[in-house]
Amino acid sequence: MEYESVVLVKQEVFVYKIPPRQSNRGYRAADWNLSEPTWTGRLRMVSKGKTLALKLEDKNSGALFANCPIESYPGVAIESVSDSSRYFVLRIQDDNGRNAFIGLGFGDRSDSFDLNVALQDHFKWVKNEEQIEKEKEEPKQQLDLSFKEGETIKINMKITKKDGSEAASRPGGAKKAGGLGLLPPPPGGARIAPPPSNASPSHQPAAGTGGQTEWGEFTSAGSKPPQATTPSKTNANWVQF
Repeated sequence: MEYESVVLVKQEVFVYKIPPRQSNRGYRAADWNLSEPTWTGRLRMVSKGKTLALKLEDKNSGALFANCPIESYPGVAIESVSDSSRYFVLRIQDDNGRNAFIGLGFGDRSDSFDLNVALQDHFKWVKNEEQIEKEKEEPKQQLDLSFKEGETIKINMKITKKDGSEAASRPGGAKKAGGLGLLPPPPGGARIAPPPSNASPSHQPAAGTGGQTEWGEFTSAGSKPPQATTPSKTNANWVQF
């Protein structure tokens, strides 16, 4: 159920009988007999839902003198005159739907300013309400975030250390040990054991019968095995660390 609410009240307004409009240049308050208003009374602007009306009433009894339904503003229901900001032309309507045009005036410019603001605020609210209702009725479009055929996405990722600095990427993912990169062995290749770290001449096999037997396996018949030579003093000094 909608209730009627009062939007604006002005205790004194003036009503004038106006001549018919002679051209499209608009109404002029100077053409009215401003010193002799036809009626003086109170103005009330009331709203009921989205409808709005200006009611001209007797100041003492509250009896209705004229009613002006307003469908839009600016519009034909209420128009400003071309030569003053204090006067308007109203299209009043009786209970039988018959229309007539009268002049409306205020004694102070602030009263006419309040009337303009109240009209603009009401129809701005009506426009917002209509937009909200329209959005409720219209189905909302669903966003399609799925990948289309052949569509790819590229993501750049950065690795950040605990101290906030960016970690440098290492190509190939090779791990570092002692500052040197260890490369994997070639496919199908045999692993080569590293040489002993503390090699000395004392670990070399002594020349003797055992050595001749081993060399004999690699020599042909009639050949002599290589003779073991005693390293010279100079070489011995070089070998020993």
